[in-house]
Amino acid sequence: MSGPVRIVSEAAQTFSFSRRAAMLGAGQAGIGLLLAGRMGWLAVAENERYSLLAESNRVNLTLIPPRRGWIVDRQGRPIANNRTDFRIDLIPERIEDAEQVLLRLTRLLSLEPDQVERVRRDLKDARGFTPVVVAENLDWERYASVVVRQPELPGVAPSQGYARNYPAGAAVAHLIGYVGAASAEQYQEVKDPLYLAPGFKLGKDGMEKSLEERLRGRPGAKRVEVTARGRPVRDLETRRDVPGATTRLTIHAGLQEYAARRLGDESGAAVVIDCNDGGILAMASMPAYDPNAFSDGIGQLEWGMLRDDDHLPLVNKSVQGLYPPGSTFKPATATALLAAGVDPERVVYCGGGYQLGNRRFGCLGRHGPMNLHRAIARSCNTYFYAMGREIGIERIAAAARALGLGAEYPLPIPSQRYGTVPDAVWKERKYDQQWTQADTLNTSIGQGYLLTSPLQLAVMASRIASGRALVPRLLADAPVVGPSLGVSAEDLARVRAGMDEVVNGAGTAVRSRLQVEGVRMGGKTGTAQVRRIAGGARGGLNVPWKYRDHGLFVCFAPVDNPRYAAAVVIEHGMSGSGAAAPVARDILTYLYDRPKALESLAALEKGWGGDLRTRMAAKEAAYRQAKLAPDPAATPTPVAATTAQAAGE
Repeated sequence: MSGPVRIVSEAAQTFSFSRRAAMLGAGQAGIGLLLAGRMGWLAVAENERYSLLAESNRVNLTLIPPRRGWIVDRQGRPIANNRTDFRIDLIPERIEDAEQVLLRLTRLLSLEPDQVERVRRDLKDARGFTPVVVAENLDWERYASVVVRQPELPGVAPSQGYARNYPAGAAVAHLIGYVGAASAEQYQEVKDPLYLAPGFKLGKDGMEKSLEERLRGRPGAKRVEVTARGRPVRDLETRRDVPGATTRLTIHAGLQEYAARRLGDESGAAVVIDCNDGGILAMASMPAYDPNAFSDGIGQLEWGMLRDDDHLPLVNKSVQGLYPPGSTFKPATATALLAAGVDPERVVYCGGGYQLGNRRFGCLGRHGPMNLHRAIARSCNTYFYAMGREIGIERIAAAARALGLGAEYPLPIPSQRYGTVPDAVWKERKYDQQWTQADTLNTSIGQGYLLTSPLQLAVMASRIASGRALVPRLLADAPVVGPSLGVSAEDLARVRAGMDEVVNGAGTAVRSRLQVEGVRMGGKTGTAQVRRIAGGARGGLNVPWKYRDHGLFVCFAPVDNPRYAAAVVIEHGMSGSGAAAPVARDILTYLYDRPKALESLAALEKGWGGDLRTRMAAKEAAYRQAKLAPDPAATPTPVAATTAQAAGE
């Protein structure tokens, strides 16, 4: 039997319906308020954001790479400037047949196989309308050949911009450095969209790298109205770029190029310093690379040639090369002797060497009685062995540091090397060994653990010449006042007199006397042993090139009132008097008699096979031919030819 039936009245039904309707209405009102609030938030608070997004969909903003600031010499002549750059890009979204377009561009632009492969790789990674570089720095003829055929080449976009240019080429490579496209790692580090802009280059080495912020400038921008799919409709406006600041150096552009050319095919460096203010007039390192080629994008073959060269054209020898100074260090030892109170007229007899216990340290000859003046002029090892042992390594090391050895200087060049000025503390820390008297003897003549760079040797020469602790500089707007060296004028005059005798008297560099009326050059030759040769032989012509002695020379001029100081190092040049001193002589001659110096250089270059650019081009052509030539051993010999050879034909 079923239970009682509940009867719902009309009033109860009406109340229940009204309550449900109210709850539903409240819910709808709440949702409406939320939607209205959200719409208000988007329309008011987020208005600027979405306006920008809409504008970015409508307008495509393309950054224009800024023109780099010029680098000029002390007289305003350009060392690094900008030139018009004709380039060809590809727009991936507009290409219909990539291989067909690449084939035609290869014929029109004479592209190398590695360039074509690089474009293929870039096209695979490219997106939409981001341009892919095909070729840069084109001559007008090749650029025009593409422009006139542009209607037949969908996706090809010729453009004009600016590219870095180095008028002196390889002569300034290690001094200025070069620019190149930003790497993926560099972009990830800063996430700057300018790094992705076609044609943008930043400093990769040398001053181009260390002065990047000063030289870069600010980019321009171009606004283009586009469709929803990104196709251009019309140009809107263009904001011009702001070029980087011009940087003036202490370098003398003509002297810099002359020094690089005068080094010829040797491996070495030359540094010239102004004794008035420490300004570096020239800092050349050879062999070198062409920074224009690096900026344009060097090919694998050219890179291989530079990498395989045993003369190390990628190393800046003026600040990164370290060499035993050899006898060029003897003026520093002489300064230490005079500071220690040694009588400059005291005589040491040279019988061809110096005996220390059961070991004999040889001299370059039998010089007989030697005082300080004659010992510098004749480069007598025996005198400096005896006197150096007497005053000890601490005084010698202190004099070397005071003259600028073993120091790093505030120059806008990366990767300077300090070198080594050894003493007892250094040896114990480095090798956990005690300093010996033999170490003192070796150091006193510029051998042993002592290592210096060509720049440091030039600083030493400038400080001896000026009597002041000159600080070398490259930026013309950053003068540094050099305080007094702390050495008496009489002592410095004695050292300079000995160096005067080296060149203008009965010294070791008389063949390099300046042929300029009224100007005398003082100097000191040096020959630094690279490695010990069995049997006591020196590293001359009888040993492979890399084992030959280095040739060094330091100098200043004029002797009576020094204005210029210089150092030249010729790697494996065998002697300072034969290899380095003639180079220094011609470099200083350029400063006093330019026509005579250029005439001498022209005669030398004629014998070398042409000027620097000609010889570098010939070297690259020979390397290319050797690498691309088929291997005779891999070429099958025809049967008929083999039979003829066997028959003796």
